Amino acid sequence: MKKLRTLVTTALVIALSSLGVGTASAADSGAVNCTGASHAPAARAAAAPVTVWLAGDSTMANPGAARCPVGWGSQFDALFNSDVTVRNQAVGGRSIQTWLYEGNVSSTKGSDGECRLTSGSYSSRWQAMLNASTGMKAGDYLFIQFGINDSSSTCPRHVGPARYQQLMTMMAQAALARGAHPVLLTPVAAITCSGSTATKNRGFVSQTFAAGSATGAPVIDLQTLSVSRYNSLRFCPNNGDYGGSGPLGTFFCNDHTHFETHGAQQIATLVAGDLRRQNLPLAAYLR
Repeated sequence: MKKLRTLVTTALVIALSSLGVGTASAADSGAVNCTGASHAPAARAAAAPVTVWLAGDSTMANPGAARCPVGWGSQFDALFNSDVTVRNQAVGGRSIQTWLYEGNVSSTKGSDGECRLTSGSYSSRWQAMLNASTGMKAGDYLFIQFGINDSSSTCPRHVGPARYQQLMTMMAQAALARGAHPVLLTPVAAITCSGSTATKNRGFVSQTFAAGSATGAPVIDLQTLSVSRYNSLRFCPNNGDYGGSGPLGTFFCNDHTHFETHGAQQIATLVAGDLRRQNLPLAAYLR
């Protein structure tokens, strides 16, 4: 009996000893893991590549063979790091409607005062942006800036205020539906002077802000920003002789509306600066 008790006691000691060692080992292992974790450098998340899509008119468009005009969108890519690709789809001479419905806007107005559409088919450029595999994707940005040619009284470029707001809202909603971020811009100002002061000269401003409110999209008031820049550079008064020389001539083409390369660069920096001011996530990619 005594021998049996000794054997049982010995077995219990061995079992408890094994359990204690195992528990201690697990605790020690946990302590090592926690200590290791506390000293390990935080992993830096790789920045996801972003495409910035631009839709607009000649003040935003890439230049042609001539020295002038140069749209500010052609200078935008240089302001970002290599994780951003700018796809500039702005086209000279387009209103928001002719950009969207290229070739399908007639030269006659309907009873509502708007240019009639001969077809509801979108332009190839807008279809490309909407393409599920190669167009806008989640995390991308869509910058929309029209309002210069839209003020024409004649078709096909004419667009009324309500129609303008409707189309800008539609474009912003299409971007949101794809997980992209729309950014709306008021039209950049031409240079006009009232004495020694540069003045605003574009419409569709309230409609742009209304489209932003309807969709939650941020609005960059490029008209106000550009006029403020013209005044800071003391462009007014001027004698109208731009000629490609002097501060005014290296900023504007002779039409007082479009930009030389230097002017386009200045306008692009205004847009980038407002991204920072509004603390939009895209600003993190700026150089």
